[in-house]
Amino acid sequence: MALIDCVKFDCPVDDVLVWKYPSENLTLGTQLIVNQSQEAVFVKGGKALDVFGPGTHTLSTGNLPFLQKLINLPFGGKTPFTAEVWFVNKTVKRGLKWGTQGPVQVMDPIYMYPVNLRAFGEWGLRVTNSQAFINQMVGTQLLADSAKIEEYFRGEILQRLTDQLAKFVVEQNVSVFQLAAKTNDLSSFVQNAISPEFNRFGIEIVNFNVARTSIADEDMQQFQKIQAQRMQLSVINQSGQAYATMRSFDTLEAAAQNPNGNMGQMLGAGLGMGVGLSSGMAVGQQVGNTMNPNPPQNSVPQPSADDPMAKLQKLKQLLEMGLISSSDFETKKQEILSSL
Repeated sequence: MALIDCVKFDCPVDDVLVWKYPSENLTLGTQLIVNQSQEAVFVKGGKALDVFGPGTHTLSTGNLPFLQKLINLPFGGKTPFTAEVWFVNKTVKRGLKWGTQGPVQVMDPIYMYPVNLRAFGEWGLRVTNSQAFINQMVGTQLLADSAKIEEYFRGEILQRLTDQLAKFVVEQNVSVFQLAAKTNDLSSFVQNAISPEFNRFGIEIVNFNVARTSIADEDMQQFQKIQAQRMQLSVINQSGQAYATMRSFDTLEAAAQNPNGNMGQMLGAGLGMGVGLSSGMAVGQQVGNTMNPNPPQNSVPQPSADDPMAKLQKLKQLLEMGLISSSDFETKKQEILSSL
């Protein structure tokens, strides 16, 4: 059994996050050399026990307390023992890619419309707790690089991303169609939410970034079509009485142009005399009487058009419809009252 006098790891590439020294046959007095941005972790029985930072260390029972219960000293200062040595690279790994493999359905809280959303970005990581990382991530692998770590944690990111996208648009009251302008806020929101899971593995998320979000073309086209319809309905609803009045006048004008029948003659005379806007109420009532020449016997008799109360009621209706000004209303009201 060859005994090792010097243990070190000079990594030829920067992608390697953790590396196991190939031999487990060590002796007290062996030199352990740990480079900058590295930590060396001693593993015994599958459990990480001691961690050494950068520098040169001479292995002894003083700095490896777990050995005191495992070995005797028949070999003097060169007592052999077995243990695994793992070197952990603690530099920041940037530019790791992530992206949704398929669309994620999110309900837009503003328009109440389901949208199929995709998201893409980059992230970085750094090992902050070498013991936790070795115990939970490495297992029996001889080599673990950023590609393997990225593959594992990409799944962790995407698993939580769906919930975080939905929470963000609801809590921030942001439309899915406005996310392109909120990528910085969204990035921080998602990073804060998923960091605790990474911390459990001894890993810190660095520079998590949502680079862009995208909506399927067919979803965008369908939304634009529905939104256009909603806007048309909104305009109609907001116009309310004005829209109904305009339609009434269109009907009245068409009837007035028909010379046949009493209705045409009456409306033609009324519109021709400049009854104009006031016809909306007065002529409307006359139209109703014309279309129903035989009212029910129990119907309440309507006041005469010359009745002062009827005139005041019509005048008030014109004011409420915005067809006359307040000053016009007061002037006409005084005229009616003066005639009493």
